[in-house]
Amino acid sequence: MVRLARSLFDLVSRYKHVHIKPDEKMSVQQLRDHGLLLDDHAWLNRILFLESIAGVPGMVAATLRHLTSLRLMRRDSGWIHTCLEEAENERMHLMTFMTLRKPSWFFRSLVLGAQGVFYNLFFFSYIVSPKTCHRFVGYLEEEAVLTYTRCIQDLEAGRIPEWTNEAAPEIAIDYWRLPPDAKLLDVLYAVRSDETTHRFVNHSLANLNPSTDVNPFALREPDMHVKGKKIAFNRNEAERYVKESHTLMDKSYFAQEGSSSEKF
Repeated sequence: MVRLARSLFDLVSRYKHVHIKPDEKMSVQQLRDHGLLLDDHAWLNRILFLESIAGVPGMVAATLRHLTSLRLMRRDSGWIHTCLEEAENERMHLMTFMTLRKPSWFFRSLVLGAQGVFYNLFFFSYIVSPKTCHRFVGYLEEEAVLTYTRCIQDLEAGRIPEWTNEAAPEIAIDYWRLPPDAKLLDVLYAVRSDETTHRFVNHSLANLNPSTDVNPFALREPDMHVKGKKIAFNRNEAERYVKESHTLMDKSYFAQEGSSSEKF
């Protein structure tokens, strides 16, 4: 299903991934004219549409779990916060790239329609099977990682010359705490890193029991040493990760307490 959605998205956005040899004699403009490369506007349209949809699943999941917690009057085991955090992160991706180009009303109407359909489909699907939905989002994030990887490769190869010296938007510098002289390339790397986190988190949540298991990422997100070695946690690994997080928090607490006592 995800591959089908990507194929349709590629068709609509006129994206065609072609391996271009380093010694290719055609100019960037000629490659674009032949439909072998996206220009900066096409890349932005693709990214903006992607991020406007990517922010939906986390909000839907958080909403339904929030309502379930209220209705059953029980704790949520930390899932709501992670889902909301994912939705907010995807929204910040959108806000960042919006500073580079303001979409037309036609583009906004396409987003409105796609968002309405996707929200309702995901809403009812999550009611039926949360695990399936998290698995779906995990695969969706894999495609997002692939998209940003190819965009980064094109930019580093000089195939998006408009972005070569493009400064990072101020909103991105503040959000990701980038250096003041950061470039758009640095932003793309940061966004791709976020997508790898979403991929790992959702594949891991899909391996858990959504009704009883504790969210292993409620206290800390997986770093590159964790998400760079495997695609997801299984249930036993998730449980160990929760225990490690509590141990780290206890050590940090006692270290702060000891530091405060020394002052007096």
